[in-house]
Amino acid sequence: MRLTMLGTGNALVTECYNTCFVIRSENGNILIDTGGGNYILHQLRRVNLDLQEIHDIFITHSHIDHLLGLIWIIRISAQRMNKNNFDGNINIYSHDKVLNLVIELADKLLLPYQAGFIGNRIHLIKIDNHESRKIAGLDFTFFDIGSNRTKQFGFCMKYDGSKKLTCCGDEPCSDWLLHEAFCLYSQADKFKPYEKNHSTVKDASELAQRLHVKNLLLYHTEDENLLNRRELYTQEAKKYFTGKIFIPDDLETLTL
Repeated sequence: MRLTMLGTGNALVTECYNTCFVIRSENGNILIDTGGGNYILHQLRRVNLDLQEIHDIFITHSHIDHLLGLIWIIRISAQRMNKNNFDGNINIYSHDKVLNLVIELADKLLLPYQAGFIGNRIHLIKIDNHESRKIAGLDFTFFDIGSNRTKQFGFCMKYDGSKKLTCCGDEPCSDWLLHEAFCLYSQADKFKPYEKNHSTVKDASELAQRLHVKNLLLYHTEDENLLNRRELYTQEAKKYFTGKIFIPDDLETLTL
């Protein structure tokens, strides 16, 4: 079981890509969010993943830095399907707000034949709070994180028997917690994460400590500290969290 970070930055970065990643299991690849544009295609190519190898996609929420790359994936995949150059289907999982927006964007931005594959071979699958599904042989439970800004779902994924990976939520006793960290707490006055309903490294680390998480992965960051991000974020996280800390770069792969 591996996790490949396609992007690690927040919505405003220019030196790295927006946060999105691929869970890579022996039964398939699951893309989590898609970033803000067609650079998702570049990042997939950099890690030697063809769109043909991705049949399951989960979108956490409707912000443009998590969603708009999906329109490019639909466009390219539909073009291939139209030429009989794409095997199988694509399943896109999310809550109703995201899926309704995907339909609207596809109708406005794609050619009719491209949008026409939605509901045919590109399936929009609505998930509800606390719903469980098996995706690529893995057990996922989705949950509403209760954001007061926009409706957003996270998930808890079970793997290797009893291990858990949790993304964007508050599920306890997880082996891995994937959490956004907009900036260092020491730089909160500069980047103002709380005005954007985001967390700092300190906040994420304290949460992971309370939940007894073993491994904490931080992403969705600013990019002004990119060259020293790993060192700086690790130093701050260690003040509040006693488990293992991971601050990945774009295109980095970790073994879970």
